Amino acid sequence: MDEELHERVRAVISDVPPGKVATYGDIATLAGAPSPRLVGAILAEDGSDLPWHRILRANGTPAPHLAEEQLARLRTEGVLADGQKVDLRVYRWQQEEPEGGLW
Repeated sequence: MDEELHERVRAVISDVPPGKVATYGDIATLAGAPSPRLVGAILAEDGSDLPWHRILRANGTPAPHLAEEQLARLRTEGVLADGQKVDLRVYRWQQEEPEGGLW
């Protein structure tokens, strides 16, 4: 994988503020990554120091193997789930595109 792309993905994830969430697809789009799956792979391999808990699947749910911890971390930031689902209309992070484009 391209190291520059890897670092862009990490930078975008780092920008998601407390109390907000983004989807893997949101991060891929903002970082110029070819797919949301690549974002997941980066988080799995190199995401322990990132706010990984703020990244959800496209339907607003966490990955099943992370759900309990992820939803607990989000609750401490004021992000409430209805069951296992976060309302993206309420909590989705909307990053403003920098002047002149993203990267």
